[in-house]
Amino acid sequence: MHPQLLIAPLAEEYAKELCLWRYEPPYAIYNWPSWTEMLAGGTEFADETIRQSQYRAVLDEEGELVGFIQFFPMLGVTRLGLGLRPDLCGRGYGCSLAREAAQEALRRNPDNEIDLEVRIDNERAVRAYRKAGFTITDHYERMTPTGPADFYCMVFPSPASL
Repeated sequence: MHPQLLIAPLAEEYAKELCLWRYEPPYAIYNWPSWTEMLAGGTEFADETIRQSQYRAVLDEEGELVGFIQFFPMLGVTRLGLGLRPDLCGRGYGCSLAREAAQEALRRNPDNEIDLEVRIDNERAVRAYRKAGFTITDHYERMTPTGPADFYCMVFPSPASL
């Protein structure tokens, strides 16, 4: 059974909570800087305009923050950014989160292709995204804050292709 998830605005209290999440190596590269650092740099969801237009909180049945979604707008594409609370990784939430994010992206922009980028070495995420219905359509190297890394581009099937 898949967890029931609710997509809600990413309130500032949730944004601050995301900055406290800590992933163990090798996933520590996904840790956010402190809220103070993010505010000082106007980084990502610390910028209120970006937070309201691109980010959403993902809550469980009890209203607890379990993840976030970024809907990054591109021409003809909605690129998803996903994050799952560290203690929930490997417990079935990743597939549900990815599926809910893709469905919400389709509701927002039904004519857009829905995709995401995932590091090739993040096998746990690749498995979850495949289970959610995404397929690998490309692989490439790109720069990250920690240097070059190999990525997959994974695409969610459009309703017309189902």
